Amino acid sequence: MAAVVLVHGLYHLPEHFAVLAERLRTDGTEVAVPELHRGSLAADTAAVQGVIDALPEPPVVLGHSYGGSVITGVRGASHLVYLAAFVLDADESAASLGGASQQLKDAIVAEPDGSTTLHPGLAIGTLYGDCPGPLAARAVGLLRSQAPGCGRGVPQHHSWKETPSTYVVCAQDRAIDPGLQRTMASRCTDMREWQTGHSPFVGQPDLIVELLRGLLPTRIAPRPDQEVTTTR
Repeated sequence: MAAVVLVHGLYHLPEHFAVLAERLRTDGTEVAVPELHRGSLAADTAAVQGVIDALPEPPVVLGHSYGGSVITGVRGASHLVYLAAFVLDADESAASLGGASQQLKDAIVAEPDGSTTLHPGLAIGTLYGDCPGPLAARAVGLLRSQAPGCGRGVPQHHSWKETPSTYVVCAQDRAIDPGLQRTMASRCTDMREWQTGHSPFVGQPDLIVELLRGLLPTRIAPRPDQEVTTTR
């Protein structure tokens, strides 16, 4: 069975990918959506690596936003997809690249315990401004607090240097500057540009389904006298 691993960004949860995951599963694709929030980039990367290692075949791995920092550090993917995400090189972190727009910074609320949250009213326009109202409201309702430091994490491995990769620039993004996205996209094998905001998995999941379908291995049903043939 073809497999996809979906890796969310800061403040997000696997439930943000629920519609996307369900649509992929109806095609017969195995979908894993690990939860991050393990306390550091290294711990988040290890959690995703464990999911990849447990799959029978190398999966397509998609990282959104900070999730790009995470998938940069994993091994064993067949293809990497960076969705408005960070493609980091040696000694780089999302923070060192100036990842958050001023609009996103304005939405961040510091909590007494050192964690941060996002102001719901500001988060809607920043993360989900092009999404239908009910979908945006649901996505904001799922957001959780974020422990400090993850955005300053530096990957110890750079998988995009050895694994085929596709970067999706979200041209209407208000959270991560599209110009920075295009710069990072130059490190990848392929680039697409969509006229969407930061979170097309909420407002336009079919765009992502179509992209991933094109990257997954194609299974050809054998005749009774033939072996299964797999093409990539």
